[in-house]
Amino acid sequence: MSELLEELRAALWAVWHRRWIALATAWGVCLIGWLVISLIPNSYESKARVYVDVKDVLSRQLGFAGDGKEEIMRVRQTLSSAKNLEKVITATRLGEGITERGALDAAIAELDKKVKVTSEQDNLFEITATIGLRNLSDAENAVLARDVVQKLLDILREEHIVGNRAGISTAIADLDRQLEERKRELEEAEQRRLAFEAQYPDLVGGSESLSNKVQQARAELRDVEANLAAAESALASITAQIASTPRTLASTGRDATGPKAALLQAQTQLAELRARGLTDNHPDVVAATRQVTLLARQAAAAGDDGGGTPNPAYASLVAIRSERQANVEALQARRAALQSNFAALMASQASEPAVAAEANRISRDYDVLRKNYEKLLEDREALRTRGKVEDKASQFRFDVVQQPSVPQKPAAPNRPLLLLGVLVVGIGAGVAAAYAMAQLKAGFATPKKLEAALALPVIGAISLNLSDAARALEKKRLTQFFGACGGLLAVFMVLIVIEVITVRTLV
Repeated sequence: MSELLEELRAALWAVWHRRWIALATAWGVCLIGWLVISLIPNSYESKARVYVDVKDVLSRQLGFAGDGKEEIMRVRQTLSSAKNLEKVITATRLGEGITERGALDAAIAELDKKVKVTSEQDNLFEITATIGLRNLSDAENAVLARDVVQKLLDILREEHIVGNRAGISTAIADLDRQLEERKRELEEAEQRRLAFEAQYPDLVGGSESLSNKVQQARAELRDVEANLAAAESALASITAQIASTPRTLASTGRDATGPKAALLQAQTQLAELRARGLTDNHPDVVAATRQVTLLARQAAAAGDDGGGTPNPAYASLVAIRSERQANVEALQARRAALQSNFAALMASQASEPAVAAEANRISRDYDVLRKNYEKLLEDREALRTRGKVEDKASQFRFDVVQQPSVPQKPAAPNRPLLLLGVLVVGIGAGVAAAYAMAQLKAGFATPKKLEAALALPVIGAISLNLSDAARALEKKRLTQFFGACGGLLAVFMVLIVIEVITVRTLV
């Protein structure tokens, strides 16, 4: 610790004995630094805040609302692009005197460093421009900063609203051209399909349709054959009933109660049971049949074969048989037609595979063209609806919540802080210069340093005794030194006061 204090004392002694060198160096560094700071132009900052409304209910209902975060990100990335910055330069005073492309590119690169688009919240972002040109006054720089931000806002509106409408109009025009082409192709495909169907009516719809027709014809033929079998069975049943039903009935006299009358009554009952749909194996039918057989034998033994009246049951059964006969004939005709159609379909399927393949291709091409045409129609109508909506309200609404204004005071540089920094650097440079000069000259600040350097014991040190004249001269020099130090601080304070007054005057 004592060695550290000894080194500190030595350094202070060295600087103090060369204080005029330190003071001169401090004055030189401070004057040069303050002059450089005075040449730095003031930079003025203008800003605007933009709010993005992504909750567009109408667009969402129409089905073309996008993600608001993606839209904000796109705006942030493209607003400060080289293309937009070029528009800003050519529309403001930044473009004055620029005639070559190289100079314009340099101006774009410089402006890119001065323009920032930052996001404050999810749907709020800030546009900031800092301008400070040497060839312009403070007032002109402040106005130019405002103009740059305003031009960026104008570009934002132009690209978002006018750009969207122009894009929609271009898209609709492209869809119209595509629709015309698809329409011609669809008409040509339809003509080919109609011509093919006229030549091969059985292959309408292609081989897949032909297979469906074959399956349908087979199913219809199967149903008709089942219905025909049922109708033939019903006809045979009614024929059997007619065969066992008498044509006439006994009318009056003793014959009305004789074997013949009983036989007719039993036959009538048997006919009624069969008319009800009972089969010959039914117990009631079996009993009635036995009774008819017995009465028929009795009537034959009695020799009763007298006349009678027409039997209405017989006439009814004959009418039923005629109806069922007609039904059987109709089903037979239907079966014959279906068999002929089925045979023709099978022949077409087996004998013309190349034609069936052509039918498939024509049908497939027509369906694809028709679906594409309908999809293009839907897209065009959706774009037209979107265009009408965006004429009144954009898909994403941009609201400027803070308009750009002319800044009243510079944003940079911070001159008081820079002036103070130069003062500190100047004093440090002076101290460093004095200490360096002391290290270059041979001498010892303390007896201990002499003892350490010579490795010999130091008996003592002789103090410096000054005369009265020398003391007066030393006092005068100290006064001059502190006056020079005070003058340096006074210049610093004057510069600070000038800076404060200048800023207040601008405000």
